[in-house]
Amino acid sequence: MSDNQTIQNIIHATVTAPQRVIRYVSSAVIRIFSPSDDNYPSTGVQPFEGDPADEKPL
Repeated sequence: MSDNQTIQNIIHATVTAPQRVIRYVSSAVIRIFSPSDDNYPSTGVQPFEGDPADEKPL
């Protein structure tokens, strides 16, 4: 590889590395602050309908 090609590769790496870091961080920020994509039912969260608790003796 010639010296010119090596210098071009170094310059290319120094330009693309910050772009990759910015893209990585910005995608995380977009994911955090985007609307929720939870798949809850349209009726909302349902209350627990299990067995009632045993009465505690006083």
